[in-house]
Amino acid sequence: MKAVKICKAFGENKVLTDFSYEFKQGKVTAVLGASGCGKTTLLNILMGIISPDSGEVIRESDKISAVFQENRLCENLTASANIRLVTGKRFTKKQVEENLENVGLFDCANKKAGNLSGGMKRRTALVRALLAEYDILFLDEPFKGLDSDTKNLVMDYTAKKIIGKTVVLVTHDLSECERLADDIINL
Repeated sequence: MKAVKICKAFGENKVLTDFSYEFKQGKVTAVLGASGCGKTTLLNILMGIISPDSGEVIRESDKISAVFQENRLCENLTASANIRLVTGKRFTKKQVEENLENVGLFDCANKKAGNLSGGMKRRTALVRALLAEYDILFLDEPFKGLDSDTKNLVMDYTAKKIIGKTVVLVTHDLSECERLADDIINL
């Protein structure tokens, strides 16, 4: 995937100016920067959710998966059902439950998302994105709101799942970059 001379402004606020980068296939690229510097805007442009003012994104595939800053779960569905929305029957009920357990969500598969804590919802959204079929995975602050021990557990799980995958990780946490990324872009 390539970003070529991407420019984006919101009114007078220029967020991205002539941003170009070639995201390497099978590698994790972290986009690092302070809050408000344009990380999420860049991610939304790369995903095709918003259009740049100028420039272009060249993606070889439209098969993407994502974790957004908001969890975007169906609150009335169980954690397992939220995952099955994107996986269909590719995984058995037991496999879905095992993946939830791998991120510390024991006995949560049959709980409605609306009844889960913020951190539990975050982990459910991440498992859903990682189990989806995709060529490019976009992660927007995927570990936010997790306590230190849980974050380490979830980062270990994520590291195993993304081996050989093309991933764009947006974060403001250098430790996440050091642990997961092959390349780092400072915005």
